[in-house]
Amino acid sequence: MSYLKPLVNTELAEPVEPRVTAFAEAIAAQYGDASRAVLFYGSCLRTTQLEGQMLDFYLIVSSYEAAYGKSWLVRANKLLPPNVFPAEHGGLVAKIAVLSEQHFHKLNGPEASAVSVWARFAQPSRLVWFADEAAREKAVTAIARAPLTLFELALPVLGVQPQTPMSIWRRGFELTYGAELRAERANRPGSVVDADPERYERFGLATMATMQNQDPSESGELTFAEADKRWKTLRRNGKLLTLARLAKASGTYAGGIDYLAWKINRHAGTDYVIKPWQRRWPILGALTMLPRLIAGGAIK
Repeated sequence: MSYLKPLVNTELAEPVEPRVTAFAEAIAAQYGDASRAVLFYGSCLRTTQLEGQMLDFYLIVSSYEAAYGKSWLVRANKLLPPNVFPAEHGGLVAKIAVLSEQHFHKLNGPEASAVSVWARFAQPSRLVWFADEAAREKAVTAIARAPLTLFELALPVLGVQPQTPMSIWRRGFELTYGAELRAERANRPGSVVDADPERYERFGLATMATMQNQDPSESGELTFAEADKRWKTLRRNGKLLTLARLAKASGTYAGGIDYLAWKINRHAGTDYVIKPWQRRWPILGALTMLPRLIAGGAIK
């Protein structure tokens, strides 16, 4: 029995600003019958500030072939999900990450090769558009996997002392932020939890109750050694995937290197300026930029 699904279902249905809903409807319309769900998440959801910000959406599609037709984008999305595109609607701007229903379910679970999807959907999100009841149910089921994945991987490395839901969340987010090339300051994982402690307490208790009631054959319980090895793999994969996705974005995301610089400057308090040659050759520009930023502590 999952104690998480009712909480996820309720949270996903909470209202958002009408302009966000209109944006989501426009995104879904662009992909026609391939569109299954549109999810809104990230810092703009937490702060409710939209003006001058980059909104974050996930578009869930039935398949990449249905979304793109006969295009190299199908192969790109399969090999290195998600594809990410810029969008603008009603005076707002956003980035849209595209995943199939199959990939979205997998990447919210412990079998995922990187933390990027389940770490984000262990946090609050909103289902701002869905095609039908089956699409809504699949989104709820996939997202309910995310807190379980975080707890199952974080608990074994916390030691033998009894842990509270909040201590697991904090350590879990510290580990996930360390498993990606992130521009956020060192206190960011804790601030995510502090933004809504009641929510994380409620979801944490439901996660622990769900884990206790899992069938042994479904349990992902790991030893310390197994979990430690898994986190090392996730950290290695996360750094490599960040670079690979950045390279892919040069072909799918116009102005991707400028967005990267904007995000780094916003979160790390730096004033990195993109040079003209870096826009002309964004992959080479990003590769030359990242080592300097890592060495300087702007991203970790």
